[in-house]
Order: sequence, then structure tokens, then C-alpha cells
Amino acid sequence: MKIGIISDVHCNLPALLRALDEMGEVDEILCAGDMVYEYRFSNPVVDVLRQRGIKTVLGNHEEVILSQDGQRMRRDGVISPENLAFLNSLPKVLETRLDGKRVYMVHGSPWPPEKEYLYPSHPYIPRLAKIDADVVILGHTHYPMIRQVGGVLVINPGSCGEARDPRHDFRLTYAIMDTSTGEAVIRSFVSPDEGRGWGEETAPQETEEGEGIYGRE
Repeated sequence: MKIGIISDVHCNLPALLRALDEMGEVDEILCAGDMVYEYRFSNPVVDVLRQRGIKTVLGNHEEVILSQDGQRMRRDGVISPENLAFLNSLPKVLETRLDGKRVYMVHGSPWPPEKEYLYPSHPYIPRLAKIDADVVILGHTHYPMIRQVGGVLVINPGSCGEARDPRHDFRLTYAIMDTSTGEAVIRSFVSPDEGRGWGEETAPQETEEGEGIYGRE
């Protein structure tokens, strides 16, 4: 099976459509959360994920929308009834099997605090080998990563909506995984909306050079 993986769309509909188009024919698409912003919703973005049956987990921004802090957005009709029901149906953790591979997907961290940013150099990365899965998918950092940790393939597709990674020239990214070979690759593209990257001065800095943790096509 060929699996497309996206994360952190953050209301960027043109970039989402570009990513889905560029990944071509895939058997399944997964989204590791943060489709929108906690302070700004995009029904068209959520429509695409919902209507295409893309398996998605809650990101921290969706959690805020569903919390007491998101009452006004929910009450004022900003979110369509279909998309509000979709958000309410999403799990924090998705555990599934794809072509026999055990897949575990979460937006931030599998452990408390759940909003921890597991950058490629984070000391908790080796702990992911203890998760009972063949593949662990993360989002949240906007930093793409592919790494084999023990028997677990760890994938962070980066962001296909808001680029933050200076190592990747602030390009938007998504991942493709081939379950038959057990390999994955990061693909990058320029945002259709050039204003969506953070830029060098405002991006959070990650000092690790990558150590071959992601490819580029």
C-alpha cells in the first residue's frame, strides 16, 4: 500500500489541494491534526478531509475549538454542522492496521505533556521504540522527520500548510510511506500562498542537521 501523510494544514486550502494532487494515487491518506487554527476555522479545508475520508486525529488547535474557549466559534455558526460533528468524532490517538502494519498516530506527544514538541533532536525520540506499533506518526512541530527507532518507523510529515523548518528551506512538506518496502520519503513543495512560511527570523530554531532523517523529492 502507498500511504500519504499530512499534518498541520492550518486553514491553507490551496496548499492542502496541492499536496493531495502532488502525492498522486495513494491507497490511504492520514492527517496528524491541526487542520485549522484555534482562532480561525476553514470549512473548505475540513470539508476536503471529511469528504475524502482522510483518517485524522485531533490537534491542539481543534482541541481548543472543542473546549470552553471555543464556545463562541461553535455558537456563532462559523463551523458547519457537518464539520462540527466531524471534529467531535476525531480521536486524540489513532491505532490502526494498514497492510498488516500497526500504525499509531498522535498529533503531539504520546506521553504527557501531550503538547510537547518532539523535534528530531528531542531526547524522547528513542522512547518511541517502546510503543507497540510498526509505524508512529507525529505532527505538531512542522519539522519533517523519518527515523527508524528500534523496530518502529517514526514519521513526521512536517506541515503542508505553514512551513517552519529552516533545514528544508521553509518549504511545505508531506510524506509518502510504502508498506510493502517499509520505506518513507518526505516530499516538499513551494506554498501557493508565499506568505505562509515563517521566514528565517521568526522560525523556531532546530540545530540538528538531520542525519539523513528525511529525504527530499
